Amino acid sequence: MATVAVQSLISAPLQIPKITQFKIGICQLKVTTEKSANIFNARSLIQAAAEQGASLILLPEMWNCPYSTDLFAKFAEDFSDIDSAPSLLMLSEVASSLGVTIIGGSIPEKDAGHLYNSCPVFGPNGELKAKHRKIHLFDMGKPLPGEVQFKESDNISAGEKPTVVDTDFGRIGIGICHDIRFPELAMSYSARGAHLICYPGAFNMSTGATLWELEQRTRAVDNQLYVASCSPSRDSASSYMIWGHSTVVGPMGKIIATTGHEEAVLIAEIDYAAIQWTRESLPLESQKRNDIYQFVDLLRESLNS
Repeated sequence: MATVAVQSLISAPLQIPKITQFKIGICQLKVTTEKSANIFNARSLIQAAAEQGASLILLPEMWNCPYSTDLFAKFAEDFSDIDSAPSLLMLSEVASSLGVTIIGGSIPEKDAGHLYNSCPVFGPNGELKAKHRKIHLFDMGKPLPGEVQFKESDNISAGEKPTVVDTDFGRIGIGICHDIRFPELAMSYSARGAHLICYPGAFNMSTGATLWELEQRTRAVDNQLYVASCSPSRDSASSYMIWGHSTVVGPMGKIIATTGHEEAVLIAEIDYAAIQWTRESLPLESQKRNDIYQFVDLLRESLNS
């Protein structure tokens, strides 16, 4: 059995980013069965968000194809060759032309015979800054009443690393949909100095109504940071019915902005001073009982691993 390095997860000090107050744009897109139409629509909504003052823009999970496991391979793109990947090329071009940072939701990624549910991050110069592969795959056990059976692992391989990326808007942790259900991932991002965690997701009608808002507020308040989510709209083309309700949550768990289930551009103002105020008012970090329990990180190779 291979030996794995185990490290106690000591929180990194929260750094002051270049920009501490800004607008985030959440693009809750309608997804169709036509890839070119989805790319055109995404570009349009990104431009609309930028026109409303957003300088950090978040897209939904699986925005270039319907959320259907049998279609992922058809719509998949190679992240190592952006010039031949139309979805990625559009994100690169629009990020550069508008001077914005884009958390590119997720699209199917093909690599060495595997498919991944992957989130690209593009900086304002159009360069690919980071990529997060969904770590926790959504495999339903017994379907909930009214829901179809869904097993993501039948077609998608799981990612192996958490992702934090340094931007002008601070350190951002990335999770995709089912990743939000696992508090350990958010805890590791907080300990690595994240100001914001972005979760592109596509919760269904049952889990959405019960858990979508609850999970976001819990991740935010437990880690005293901002959480932003982006879903496709409910009328997207899929037998998998999507909840919608993209949201931005502050470090005290308060909903700053949210939308319904229709296609929409949501704009919210973020001020990182709220993180510092929250942590000074409720200093949870200094109150932790490391003599009783400790959180460990098995894969902490670097802050950008």
